[in-house]
Amino acid sequence: MFGDYPSTMKRNVGSRLPEFTNHESKLVKGSFDFIGLIHYNYLYVEDNSVSLKEKNRDFNRDMGVKLYYNLSAYEFEIRPRDLQQILENFKSAYGNPPIYIQENGQKTRRGSSLEDPSRVKYLHAYIGSVLDAIRNGSNTRGYFVWSLWDGLELLDGYESSYGLYYVDLDDPDLKRYPKLSAHWYSHFLKGRGVSLDGIIELEKNLSGVSKDASFSSMISM
Repeated sequence: MFGDYPSTMKRNVGSRLPEFTNHESKLVKGSFDFIGLIHYNYLYVEDNSVSLKEKNRDFNRDMGVKLYYNLSAYEFEIRPRDLQQILENFKSAYGNPPIYIQENGQKTRRGSSLEDPSRVKYLHAYIGSVLDAIRNGSNTRGYFVWSLWDGLELLDGYESSYGLYYVDLDDPDLKRYPKLSAHWYSHFLKGRGVSLDGIIELEKNLSGVSKDASFSSMISM
């Protein structure tokens, strides 16, 4: 962004951090096309400046803080204001660069149900926060849900799911079944009403599918 490392980073890392030449700094400054933002959840940060005095240093110690992740069992707390604040911070502190939200979505227990109102509520809230940020002048250009279907996740494999579609891993054809969130998101993309009251209507449309039925025996919608 500015052609150099942040002053706090240079101070904490010291001589282990390579320096830019004037030529390199000019090449780097403002050379990005857009900022790609991934956001799901929040964490707490506590001062740990004592780590900066330790002899054996690494990335975590150089930060000089302790990180506390608020990881609930299988769902993230819905705090859309957090995403809006991040977008508005980019606007005020970094010259309002173009931003694409490349990942944002709700985690649930894999295979729990095709009816996932918590994911609908999450998406409804966070997409709304993006709209609020844009109305306040944020240069946000695009938004992508994570993800289209349930897949292998980096941190916990197949234990949790983020997809709008359930994938039956026991089926040799890996059949996919739309969740409530898939129907909701489809309504949103088509410009139809997507208020939270609409969840009830969508659930009525799915009433022919038993919540407790095995996924392998369901008929694809």
